[in-house]
Amino acid sequence: MADWQKITGGITAPRGYQAAGITAGLKPSGLPDLALIFSDVEAIAAGVFTTSQVKAACVDYCRQRLQAKHSARAILCNAGQANAATGNQGWFDALESGMAVAQALNIPSESVLLASTGVIGQRIKMDALRSGIPKLVAALSETGSDAAAGAIITTDLVPKSIALETTIGDRPVRIGGIAKGSGMIHPNMATMLAFVTCDAAVSPGLWQQMLARAADRSFNSITVDGDTSTNDSLIALANGQSRTPAITEVGAESERLEAMLTAVCQHLAKAIARDGEGATCLIEVEVTGAHDELSARQIAKTIAGSSLVKSAIFGRDPNWGRIAAAAGRAGVLFEQENLQIKLGNFLMLENGQPLTFDRAAASAYLKQAAMGAYLQEDTVLISVSVGNGYGVGKAWGCDLSYDYVRINAEYTT
Repeated sequence: MADWQKITGGITAPRGYQAAGITAGLKPSGLPDLALIFSDVEAIAAGVFTTSQVKAACVDYCRQRLQAKHSARAILCNAGQANAATGNQGWFDALESGMAVAQALNIPSESVLLASTGVIGQRIKMDALRSGIPKLVAALSETGSDAAAGAIITTDLVPKSIALETTIGDRPVRIGGIAKGSGMIHPNMATMLAFVTCDAAVSPGLWQQMLARAADRSFNSITVDGDTSTNDSLIALANGQSRTPAITEVGAESERLEAMLTAVCQHLAKAIARDGEGATCLIEVEVTGAHDELSARQIAKTIAGSSLVKSAIFGRDPNWGRIAAAAGRAGVLFEQENLQIKLGNFLMLENGQPLTFDRAAASAYLKQAAMGAYLQEDTVLISVSVGNGYGVGKAWGCDLSYDYVRINAEYTT
């Protein structure tokens, strides 16, 4: 049983945070497109960013800020323009964005972090952003999480938010998060933005390590379409407003906090995979018996990202051969005679030998998952064992439907 409970409030559930989301005119649709997260005090900051060599200006901006200073008070996020592959002017736009929000908040520009999402190659509409920032700051609220979550999305069908609470040192500690992501999703971060707030006090190095491990077990273990974005950013703040003793070294308290941080990230990651463009169900792959966790995750991610596996699940075809083929090409050594595959409760392969199973019932299982979309009952479980090792890993993805092609064919038109 988890050592925490789910609470309401999203990113403003932890003490000492405000958030806002408004329509500034950045999106042609007229939907909300500018969000702000603000800590009442300077907070320890950590980040994990895209591995792409083509990076948005906001990614370079945040990396420079976090290398020079491991703290921040504000995160500004615009939706509509990715400000990626926009040259020197895109960099100057990022700098101006940071300075504009810092001036409006009366804080140093070094305490502002940035994120952008939208169409690659398009600069931020700076006139709209300049006029929107004062309205955004005026809209800051301790109940503004939902507004911020709604303002960072692009092709998402639903906003994504979570907040959890545990006890450390006899005092409540909370972590909240919001995220966006629907397409261009693949391990090593994906077209996704995620922002996490925490009211514990944690040393900078430890907070960064916690976040990196949580990212590996969540956002780096989801895939929708195999494409990695230019803008991927996971930013986490810890402001110490819970008034609990500072966590400065590895121990029971740090492990408790990291477990809750991982749970927040996994919830948001699964919400992104569940909301994959055109998806009808979430796919969860668990691999056991590998040499180590990294190997298990590598196999799981390969299966979850296989277009053939994803297509079969969309077609409600319990074709376990595609799962076996994906596991075999994952680049992890294992003995074929040790391979076991289950789809839900249907055991299909054991000790490398195919078994007889009820194909109609297995197909019905896949159909049932599609019918449960967005009800948290839409998960197709794939369980794979590759041996007797201690390595266990999970990955999440979604099925591949006709609508995925339609949505991305029409993305800029």
